[in-house]
Amino acid sequence: MNIKPIGERVLLKPIKKEEKTKSGILLSSKSSNTDTKNEAEVVALGKGEKLEGIKVGDKVIFNKFSGNEIEDGDIKYLIVNADDILAVIE
Repeated sequence: MNIKPIGERVLLKPIKKEEKTKSGILLSSKSSNTDTKNEAEVVALGKGEKLEGIKVGDKVIFNKFSGNEIEDGDIKYLIVNADDILAVIE
């Protein structure tokens, strides 16, 4: 499936949480509320002024409960508004 966001929206591929702590303790999937953190990789961009400074491949931090989830096979994506992107991780 080829997904292209419309307007000032961004297609994100969420980055999964670490499955073990820094000390090496393994975490179960039930130990957290969600299976992803609020970091993602930009997969595709719409068009608009608010998207300046963001490019495909960037890692970003977004509002945790924003966007619409889309599944393509086993891969989950989020479409979020540009306003929901809080920062680019360098």
